[in-house]
Amino acid sequence: MNLFKHTEPICFNLKDADILYYPDFFTPEESEFYFKTLLENTNWREDDITVFGKTYKQPRLTALFADNNKSYSYSNITMHPEVFSKELKTIKQKIETQIEKQFTTCLVNLYRNGQDSNGWHADDEKELGLNPVIASISFGSTRRFKLKHKTDSSQKLTIDLKSGSLLVMQGTTQHFWKHQIPKTKKIVSERINLTFRYIK
Repeated sequence: MNLFKHTEPICFNLKDADILYYPDFFTPEESEFYFKTLLENTNWREDDITVFGKTYKQPRLTALFADNNKSYSYSNITMHPEVFSKELKTIKQKIETQIEKQFTTCLVNLYRNGQDSNGWHADDEKELGLNPVIASISFGSTRRFKLKHKTDSSQKLTIDLKSGSLLVMQGTTQHFWKHQIPKTKKIVSERINLTFRYIK
């Protein structure tokens, strides 16, 4: 049995984007194991974020892991990585085998409830280089993920990211598109999101 063999991804016909979605990248049993392990063993942090001159608590908890000592900065926050855990190394290897890309770093987000969110942004920080590949894994509660083109309002996409799914954004996606996890009034439980990236 090939543990790294998966069904073909869902592809989207979008302008200036290359996005792949694997709904069942991990089994429900694997997803539950990784969710519980990461929730209990991650050193979560809650940073202050400043937007338009106002400072408030970032509406989610975060952690950074890497196989090097390269920091990662976004929204005036600089994070310094911890070393990859055994579980994160296994997840990373599985993604790398599937999409034939290498990653150095993983930003982990914990969305505690429907009021935790991530505003419109692109993963286009200079540390990520030209045309970065972002591989996003979801564990736990399903959350809505929205994308929109930066200049063409007719181009948009909404995906409900389920537990165990893999979303890959590559090519020119980060140059031309923004994405977000919006707040929701629905009662939702915790969700952990892993975004793997390569920092030079």
